[in-house]
Amino acid sequence: MENVDFSLVDWSRAQFALTAMYHWLFVPLTLGLSFIIAFMETLYVRTGNPEWKRITKFWMTLFGINFAIGVATGIILEFEFGTNWSNYSWFVGDIFGAPLAIEGIMAFFLESTFIAVMFFGWNKVSRKFHLLSTWLVAIGSNLSALWILVANGWMQYPAGMKFNPDTARNEMTNFWEVLFSPVAINKFLHTISSGYVLASVFVIGVSAWYLLKNREHELAKKSILVASVFGLWTTAFVVLTGDGSARNMAKYQPMKFAAMENLYTGQQNAPLVAIGILKADSKEAQHNKQDFRFQIEIPNMLSYMAFLDPNAYVPGIQDIVHGNAEHNIPSFQERSEKGKIAINSLANYKNAKKAGNDSLAKVSLANFEANYSNFGYGFYAGRNMHELVPSVPTSFYSFRIMVWLGVHFGVLFLVVLILTLKDKIDKKRFILYTALWSIPLAYIASELGWVVAEVGRQPWVIQDILPTIAAVSQLKSSSVQITFWLFFIIFTGLLIAEVKIMTTSIKKGSVSDNQESTNQ
Repeated sequence: MENVDFSLVDWSRAQFALTAMYHWLFVPLTLGLSFIIAFMETLYVRTGNPEWKRITKFWMTLFGINFAIGVATGIILEFEFGTNWSNYSWFVGDIFGAPLAIEGIMAFFLESTFIAVMFFGWNKVSRKFHLLSTWLVAIGSNLSALWILVANGWMQYPAGMKFNPDTARNEMTNFWEVLFSPVAINKFLHTISSGYVLASVFVIGVSAWYLLKNREHELAKKSILVASVFGLWTTAFVVLTGDGSARNMAKYQPMKFAAMENLYTGQQNAPLVAIGILKADSKEAQHNKQDFRFQIEIPNMLSYMAFLDPNAYVPGIQDIVHGNAEHNIPSFQERSEKGKIAINSLANYKNAKKAGNDSLAKVSLANFEANYSNFGYGFYAGRNMHELVPSVPTSFYSFRIMVWLGVHFGVLFLVVLILTLKDKIDKKRFILYTALWSIPLAYIASELGWVVAEVGRQPWVIQDILPTIAAVSQLKSSSVQITFWLFFIIFTGLLIAEVKIMTTSIKKGSVSDNQESTNQ
């Protein structure tokens, strides 16, 4: 890998990040709003109150706008695996393709079948069947997320597979290990619950705008009531699953964990930095060490968060890069040497098979299998080992901003719920403005979660097995640059269109059945 085109790697990463981040602007609202709509329609069916039907149909319109544009960006995202990351797709396509195929066959068809009934079946099917359709759309939307996140979780923690040296591909050996790996399940639960929080903030923020404009009082207050209760429950779930994510990270991706915490030297009784500001001009910054200008620590909390033991040793960046014999942590140098053996043994195996030398092929295969867990490190043999360390400031700040915004949303849900129950919410303009301006903050927090997950695991496409420098397609960097800017223009146009359509619909407000009949 001496002749790596880092320009190609960087532009390929940038294009995928662009597509993924634009796509994720639409997905979380779909995940959460679908369930909020289902709850509202359930209240309509149970009470028979036509006001709940009017409220349900209003939020359903916003859901439909968001859903349509989210599908468009998601399709492009999947195609990029074949265009920009063909080496990756070849290497693990037999595994990675399975959950994506299931997502298309099962989940997407479930959504698309019943979404027509949900939007156009009012007064054409029974109330209960329409309600069932709405719930199935919500379930289908979240099942789509399940299979996508299982695929992503497998990239973070590859399980249930075996490498076939004859085809140079990884093949699935146990579907259930892929589906139920601890990383995949926790990633799914944490990601969808963060989407529920975002949708709750969105509903409360839009409702707050109506109250500030002295409009749609009943819609706004009822919507705030449903969204704040839903938001409180899901915030608690985000905290619970986030705690599980941290432990998975410490166990399976210790470098990501150390970078996220700016932990350069490993410690027992490691404190958690609740708030901190890094020194950008640290003398050792080139070795990924970042000193603090200011920090507030919680004693022993990082050790407990990582291993449920306040006395546990948490390895730092230095331990992982240079090794720590006392704690059985191999250095990157050791792992790269074993990885090089794996790469060379694979080449020797294929040459021996081609030459009909079965004994050499057998020995080479044994050497390959013994060192395969370090296969990806072999691509960095002879390189600066600090290339294997992700961006510490990006990981550190992204995680903390995300967490503190999550605390803000939890407090917001509690405050607006209490004020709504006391029928004082429309008099608290400061709270209403806070709720309104929390909508963009929810999107920022949601995107930062993916920054932590994806930037933190760099340079790996598949943890420890395949780095980005070996996963890209053999393209000209200029070709990727052109498509990057084309996608940027297209996605920005779609985003502007969605915001304009959404704001127009919100300004129009809800429409009763009588008004709909008159308009038609």
